[in-house]
Amino acid sequence: MSNYLNSRYGLTPVHSEVAETCRVVAPCRALDMGCSNGRNALYLSQLGFDVTAVDNNPGAIDMLQQIVSREGIENLKAQVYDLNRAALDTDYGLIVCTVTLMFLDPARVEAVIADMQAHTLPGGYNTIVCAMDTEAYPCPVGFPFTLGEDQLREAYAGWEPITYNEEVGTMHNGARLQFATLLARKPD
Repeated sequence: MSNYLNSRYGLTPVHSEVAETCRVVAPCRALDMGCSNGRNALYLSQLGFDVTAVDNNPGAIDMLQQIVSREGIENLKAQVYDLNRAALDTDYGLIVCTVTLMFLDPARVEAVIADMQAHTLPGGYNTIVCAMDTEAYPCPVGFPFTLGEDQLREAYAGWEPITYNEEVGTMHNGARLQFATLLARKPD
């Protein structure tokens, strides 16, 4: 499936890790945590996922709701939600959280990840991409939170790792930094 709606509305393309996830994970109930303007949520909805998209930015949610309404999309619900609360109330087959954790309250990230894991159905998946700050690659951006080496892998001990890496990449604004990338399957 293409990035048709993303192009039509001037959004950046779907995150490459979300596109890769969709090669592994069949359409199911999905959550896009920290959806911003909806680039990943729209992509998932076009592939047949039943998507809930949450962000704490009411302007971004309003923009996404307008696209959903204009396009008559019935499998995407967008709502304002403070991710720091770590209080999900629905279980999902897939939760994606790309370049979001680094904007959260550092004292809440562990609870947010635990909440994501608790609300992933058995056999379900989590996809996470988060900036890192390591000795080899100090983070050049002043994010409130960054991961250390192996921190994300350790948080998912007991899950089946489908993809895991800690590689240098480029943000959409051109900043080069190290990212931890995870696609993991929860045990049945």
